[in-house]
Amino acid sequence: MPIKIPEQLPATRTLMEENIFVMTEKRALSQDIRPLHILLLNLMPTKIETETQLARVLGNTPLQIELDLLQTSSYQSSHISSSHMKHFYKTFDQIKDRCYDGFVITGAPLEHLAYEDVDYWEELREIMDWSLTHVYSTLHICWGAFAGLYHHYGIGNVKLPEKLFGVFEHQVERKSSILFRGFDDIFMVPHSRGIGLPREQIEARPELKILASSPVAGVYCISTEGGRQIFVTGHSEYDPRTLENEYLRDVKAGVPIHVPDNYYPDDDPSKAPLVRWRSSGNLFFANWINYIVYQTTPYDLSELRIVREFDKSQPGHS
Repeated sequence: MPIKIPEQLPATRTLMEENIFVMTEKRALSQDIRPLHILLLNLMPTKIETETQLARVLGNTPLQIELDLLQTSSYQSSHISSSHMKHFYKTFDQIKDRCYDGFVITGAPLEHLAYEDVDYWEELREIMDWSLTHVYSTLHICWGAFAGLYHHYGIGNVKLPEKLFGVFEHQVERKSSILFRGFDDIFMVPHSRGIGLPREQIEARPELKILASSPVAGVYCISTEGGRQIFVTGHSEYDPRTLENEYLRDVKAGVPIHVPDNYYPDDDPSKAPLVRWRSSGNLFFANWINYIVYQTTPYDLSELRIVREFDKSQPGHS
């Protein structure tokens, strides 16, 4: 939560330059409070595990959040009961006339497919376009980040020599980023993917800023100015055993897989995983909710319905 101090206090400028959450008396007196409305498009087959992980990190704030769960109508998951989906999830037709403070698009195990070959690609394109005028800040995770960068900016992906699988060191590149306020010089993030991002394509788009990266895992977090669109390639929301479950699943199925890097003590799967990403993961989502969504979203969400400049000529658009 912000610290409220007089606007003319000398400490105000210093704290703001240090990205300390400061609210002036004038702003505090004029501020209206309401719940934050967050939408989650869950593309993962492990619906319950994913919705639980994200609800946990999104709820790690004193702010009141109302979470809506969204599913695609053009593809029905076979890994979860239809009663669960019918009871807890909405379709795009049910929410498309609403506006949201924040929107999370999850990953999906689809990196082996061309984007145009994904069963629900056209529906996802429509949803991503809708987010530009109906959502204040959209957070794209893993495959959702790759798909979003391709759709909005024409940035493709590159196939990695082998699957990036484990927990890796990262560092903040853009020190002024409020998303990474309070982060250590080195922080850990889990990854599980076989594709990466071409850094030179991202750097060629001046509207995109690389905020954090890893010597091993590559570009980690990209954002537009102000955080209206955020793309992260890793999984800071993962539970302690998520990588282990993926590892054991592939071992059982006979799929070539190595022990997750930097995960088990001494790389010994008989030992409990060493969790080194929980604090930075909670901090990342808290920063997104507190600083980008809560502090800058208009009180009246209908104000979002302003057509934003958008180049439909970019690859990925018709």
